Amino acid sequence: MKWIVTCLLFISTIVAKGDIFSEPYVTKTDAQAYVQTLKKLTDVMVGDVTGPCAAARYYAYANMAAYEVIYQQARPAQYVSFAGLLKDYPGFSTVKPSQPINVELASLYAVVRAGEELLPSGFTLENARHQLVKEAGGNLSPAIIEASCAYADSIVKGIVKYAARDGYVKTSGYMRYTPFKEAGSWQPTPPGYMEAYEPHWGSLRPFLLDSATQFPPAAPVAYNQQKNSGFYKLAKEVQEVTSKLSQEQIHIANFWDCNPFFLNQKGHISFATKKISPGGHWMGITGIACTQKQLSLAETIRWHALVGITMSDAFISCWKEKFRSNRIRPETFINTHVDPDWRPLLQTPPFPEYTSGHSVVSSAVSTLLTTLAGENFAYTDITEVEFGVPARSFTSFKQAAQEAAISRLYGGIHYRDAIDNGLVQGKQIGNYVVQRLKLKQ
Repeated sequence: MKWIVTCLLFISTIVAKGDIFSEPYVTKTDAQAYVQTLKKLTDVMVGDVTGPCAAARYYAYANMAAYEVIYQQARPAQYVSFAGLLKDYPGFSTVKPSQPINVELASLYAVVRAGEELLPSGFTLENARHQLVKEAGGNLSPAIIEASCAYADSIVKGIVKYAARDGYVKTSGYMRYTPFKEAGSWQPTPPGYMEAYEPHWGSLRPFLLDSATQFPPAAPVAYNQQKNSGFYKLAKEVQEVTSKLSQEQIHIANFWDCNPFFLNQKGHISFATKKISPGGHWMGITGIACTQKQLSLAETIRWHALVGITMSDAFISCWKEKFRSNRIRPETFINTHVDPDWRPLLQTPPFPEYTSGHSVVSSAVSTLLTTLAGENFAYTDITEVEFGVPARSFTSFKQAAQEAAISRLYGGIHYRDAIDNGLVQGKQIGNYVVQRLKLKQ
C-alpha cells in the first residue's frame, strides 16, 4: 500500500538524521488506507454470512480498537475518551507501549487483530496482518514494529474482554425461539422458512443508550383481518405498490436489499448468494465519505468508530421492538388473506416486521454522518457494485436514508408504518448519539 510506504519513508528520514522516533506521528493523508484495511473484515463477514446485528457489533468493536490506539497515543482534538461515556467501558490509560511505536501501524494492526479475535472466521485475516508487518519492515526498525504490534495487541485484548461482557455469549445458551400461534404474529417465510434471527438481541448491553427501550417507536397499526381495517389497508398497499414497480423502484429495492444470505432455488436445488449487511453498506458509505473528504487517518478511524457504535445501538433498539411487537410479515398476511399467489420482490428476512431495521439504522447513521460531514454532502455509492448492483448518487446522507427506508416497501417486506416510524426511531437514536458525544458540524 502506497500510503504506508510514504509515511514510513518520512519516519525513516527522521531516524536517519539521528533522532529517536519517540513521539507518535499521525499522517494527515490517505483515508483509503484504513478503508481498505477494514474492507478485509467486511469480506470475511460476507463469507461467514454474518447477519445484520452481529455485523454491526463486530464493526463497533473492531473500529473502537483502532480508535483507542489513536486516542491513547496521539489525543487528537476531536477525540473523546470512551471511558465514562460508553457503558462499563474499561480505561486504557494504564496500557503503555514498552518502547516507541508507530501509531499508524498500531491502529491498522489493531483493527485486523480485533477482526481475528471476534469474527468466526477471523483466523483468515492472518495473512492481512502479516502483510501489514511486511510492508512496514522496509522502513521501520524491527523493534518499533514489534512494539507497535504488541501495543495494538494489548488494546485489542481489552476490547475483546469488554465485548465478552455485552451479553452476546449468553444468547447462544437461551432456549430455541418458538413462533407464537396468535393471529398476527410473525411466522417463518419461504423459501427457506428459517428460524428467527437473533430473537434475544434486544437484551445486549447498548454502548451509549441508557437501555434498548430508551427510544420506543410509536405503536404499530393494530392487527386486523377485516378489509376495512387500517392493517388490511397497509397490506393492500404493499400488494398494490409491488404489482406496478418502475425499473427505478426495482433498482432502489435491489440496491438496498443488503441480504447477507439470499436463498436461491432452481428446481430441487438450493444455493445461497452472499452479500453485505445493512451495516456493511453504511460502513462502505462512511469509507466513501472519508476518502472523498481526504480525511486524516485519525479522523477516518473516528468516523468509523462512531458509526459502528451508532448502528450497533440502533440494531439493539430495533430488535427489542421487533420481538416485542412480533408482527406478521406482509408475505404471510397477503398470501393468507389477500392473494395466495403474491410474492415480494425481495426475499423476506427471518425476523418480525416492526420496525424496519434498515429504516432505523439508516436514519440513525445518516443523522450522525450529516453532523460530521454536513447537510448537503453529495457522493456516489459504489458499495454494491462488486455484487452486481450499479452505483447510485445521492445529494445527502438523509436522502440515502429515506431511499433505503422506502426500498423496503418496494421490496414487499415491510408495511409503511414500520418504515415511517422506523425512520423516526433511528433519528432519535442518531440525535442522542450526537448529543452525548457533543458533536458539531
